[in-house]
Amino acid sequence: MSATASSATSVLTTRGFLLDMDGTLVNSDASVERNWRVWAIEHGLDPEEVLKVAHGRQAHATMALLLPDRPMELNHADNRVMLANETTDTEGVVPIPGARDFLAALAALPHALVTSADAALTDSRMAAAGLAVPKVRVTAERVTASKPDPEGFLLGAAELGLAPENCVVLEDSEAGIAAGRAAGMRVVGVGPRAAGLSPDAHVADLTRLRVEALPTGEILLHVGARG
Repeated sequence: MSATASSATSVLTTRGFLLDMDGTLVNSDASVERNWRVWAIEHGLDPEEVLKVAHGRQAHATMALLLPDRPMELNHADNRVMLANETTDTEGVVPIPGARDFLAALAALPHALVTSADAALTDSRMAAAGLAVPKVRVTAERVTASKPDPEGFLLGAAELGLAPENCVVLEDSEAGIAAGRAAGMRVVGVGPRAAGLSPDAHVADLTRLRVEALPTGEILLHVGARG
């Protein structure tokens, strides 16, 4: 679908939305960084280098990237521990500015959550941020490959009954933006991590998005406008 630029805003025409959670709807950086710093130190890695690649992927995929010779069963075991720890560690978990209003605007429109978190962590973080979980959601248990693989986004589109090219992805991380592109979708980057990753459009937060539903079933996403 098309994108039309104006002096201050751009408009993406779509039929549905696929939303990442962490960094896109929920600011969970404090919890993510606390838990990854502990893991990095335990494994003799520089926490700052680990945090550069930890966002957006399932934890076991990040571990495999950082320790390529480590048996995957150990990564999956650590992944389970980290998920459990993060599920109870909600201190500092808050909504991204504009998230509540943006989700409310999408309530009657096709949209899905596509996250690298499992269902328990998703429920925990969305609740901590005071956000409703979309009815359609693709969590870690439902895919065989982590972002940047496009599987999750393709599954989300299929469950909405939409072709990939008729979906817009909202993402904050390098892995997530790559997954959206690999799925054949347009990507709106949200927040500072996304700014340098060349998404199709970028906003500082969700207050800069506005949706307009058309009688044809198409949806105009005004990017850069006040929501």
